[in-house]
Amino acid sequence: MSLENTVIPEHVAVILDGNGRWAKKHKVPRAMGHKAGCETLERMVRIASDAGIKYFTVYGFSTENWKRSVEEVGALMQLLRFYMVRLLKIASANNVRVKMIGEKTRFAPDIIKGIDDLVEGTKDNTGMTFVIAINYGGRDEIVRAARRLVNDYRESGKDADSIDEAEFASCLDTAELPDPDLLIRTSGELRLSNYLLWQLAYTEFYVTDCLWPDFNKDELEKAIAAYNKRERRFGGRV
Repeated sequence: MSLENTVIPEHVAVILDGNGRWAKKHKVPRAMGHKAGCETLERMVRIASDAGIKYFTVYGFSTENWKRSVEEVGALMQLLRFYMVRLLKIASANNVRVKMIGEKTRFAPDIIKGIDDLVEGTKDNTGMTFVIAINYGGRDEIVRAARRLVNDYRESGKDADSIDEAEFASCLDTAELPDPDLLIRTSGELRLSNYLLWQLAYTEFYVTDCLWPDFNKDELEKAIAAYNKRERRFGGRV
């Protein structure tokens, strides 16, 4: 397949699912599945940038993922420490700007510093914006946005009747980003998993049975080809 003569979605969001199933399929520990998923993510940052995608947002670690075993969460934290350093090199080499969404304060101090270093070290890059959602949940984001808005209105004395969608969206973690045009979910699951609940209102969905560690350029091209067959009406009629 080729992306020539194809409309490239400006913003692609991905739910990276299937690391555990990939590990089970290959009869290796779950941690190895997560490692393979991180390696795929490295490649896909380059591929998405080369394809002309302007914003590439991935679900790295959800607010619900803390419920997993202590061993698995610990392994994920170690991977996060390791790959933040690698991502800084990859992003710098590809002129990619990195942004984090989610609530970072729950992480260990060294991870918070790694996040800050990654964001600060790439802020002046002018290519694709790579957004990583970590300790992120759509409901949590909406609640935090509501708190920001309430505090602002209390301090300013503004009338709450003046709140509109645009003002509420400006309080979200994604305030400076356009809503996703295309959502890709790997491993065949048909649910949002508390991901970008506000932002996905009119996003086109594409689900593939491909497990995330096996995702590649061909799979991305299939998703974009499917997107090009959609008729986006945003609630209206043609």
